[in-house]
Amino acid sequence: MLFRRRRQRARRMAREAASTGFDVLDRRLPLAEAAKQLLRKAFPDHWSFLLGELALYSFVVLLLTGTWLTLFFEPGTRQTIYHGGYVPLQGLQMSQAYESTVHISLDVRGGLLMRQMHHWAALLFIASIGVHMLRIFFTGAFRRPREGNWMTGIALFILALLEGFAGYSLPDDLLSGTGLRTAFTIVESIPLVGTYLAFFAWGGEFPGHLLNSRLYIVHVLLVPALLVALVTVHLFLVVYLKHTQWAGQGRTNRNAVGQPMFPQFTAKTTGLLLSVFGVTAGLATVAQINPIWVYGPFRADQVSTDAQPDWYVGFLDGALRLMPPWETTFAGHAIMWNVLLPAIVMPGLLFTLLLFYPVFERWLTGDVGEHHLCDRPRDKAVRTAFGVAGIVWYAVLLTTSSTDVIAFTFRVSLNTLVWIFRFGVIVLPILAFMLTKRLCLALQAHERHELLRGEETGEVSQSVYGAIVPGHRPVPVARWYRFLVRDMPRPIPAPRDGASRRMRVRSALSHWYFGSRVEIPPTITEREHIKEIQAQPDRRSS
Repeated sequence: MLFRRRRQRARRMAREAASTGFDVLDRRLPLAEAAKQLLRKAFPDHWSFLLGELALYSFVVLLLTGTWLTLFFEPGTRQTIYHGGYVPLQGLQMSQAYESTVHISLDVRGGLLMRQMHHWAALLFIASIGVHMLRIFFTGAFRRPREGNWMTGIALFILALLEGFAGYSLPDDLLSGTGLRTAFTIVESIPLVGTYLAFFAWGGEFPGHLLNSRLYIVHVLLVPALLVALVTVHLFLVVYLKHTQWAGQGRTNRNAVGQPMFPQFTAKTTGLLLSVFGVTAGLATVAQINPIWVYGPFRADQVSTDAQPDWYVGFLDGALRLMPPWETTFAGHAIMWNVLLPAIVMPGLLFTLLLFYPVFERWLTGDVGEHHLCDRPRDKAVRTAFGVAGIVWYAVLLTTSSTDVIAFTFRVSLNTLVWIFRFGVIVLPILAFMLTKRLCLALQAHERHELLRGEETGEVSQSVYGAIVPGHRPVPVARWYRFLVRDMPRPIPAPRDGASRRMRVRSALSHWYFGSRVEIPPTITEREHIKEIQAQPDRRSS
């Protein structure tokens, strides 16, 4: 009885302390109002919206496992003799970073589990960001007012690539050293200042003696701080601007329909968080990744075949392999086009185009309205075709990064493979674009046919004249919304005679980009209903 009273008194005191603390903070900060709005926020229940959360929770795994690894890892290229527990390496000279990584993997209890969880979580983090950005691109969720969130996502993706490459290079094994050799050449290829930048970063001629320690600071301090800051900004914008949603009954351009944050969304997202932890731990347990003790320590005079980087930078390696050996000597300086174009100019143009794509599409349409309903990829045939062509282009370059393995495995000429992939990197994206565009228009035509004639019931009837007629029924309301509630911008009208070249180019691009469509004529009543669904939100009342 005495212990029960003490427990009750302790609980009462804890509740009073929590209530008092909340009141003190609420008088100074709008906690109650913010908490009320946050808990009532509607989260869409479509599976594709979980991709962003998958990236967030893999980032949490990265922070936790990375913090644990920093307690044991010692960066640096100072040479030492290995006397650890792994017999094949005993007596070998190696860098302090490599010896430290082997020690974590094979001598520290749970070290290999943490290392492999960290590596798998890094791959999951970058992959989920990439797929999440593809979902946003194909559904048009980058349009106003979410251009800033799109640009933040692109910046997060670039930083994730840099963070992955820095962490991949820290162990100073033979595989990562080969990647750093390529990175040194890429930096050197920058005209005029490349040599100075490379010598400054590496501390001299490759392999240098400073880069490993500097990469460690970049990997554990600078880039993670930027990632945390950008993730915070990204989440704030998501909460403030609300999620996009698919068109459907009760869903308009002026509301957000979904599950409240508490308790439904909280339970679902907590389950996803635990699943990410469980999957990465399971993969780390049964799927070996990056066994550096097999590769051996890095030596500048050695390189092995079958040396491929992680998939997220593999497209750069593939581009380097495809580029012809072009060089130019100008004023005593050698310009290595075979490195500069595929490794610096190409990715620079790619990410610049992705960063400002929302501005480009708005320029083509002249649209200044807000968009909170997702596009279906089939309704934007050219945009979808461009996205699929980009995926195919990336897949060809990624496959090219394994030309040596393919040539050895299938006993074919390496030069023949290079020419095949040079042809494929140009032709296959074009074919993918044409096929995807045609498929999108075919799907639109099929929906027009269903809307006008109804969907087939699977039953047939025979008329008195012997004709076999398939049965049809009206399209259900849910499908009606998908068919007709389409945000299909009209191309910019053709400019008058004497218009500037810029206006003529803009009009031509707009007609090519948005002119390909299959019209689905709604009735007058349906047109009014669609207009009401797509009406602009009133920001003064939101």
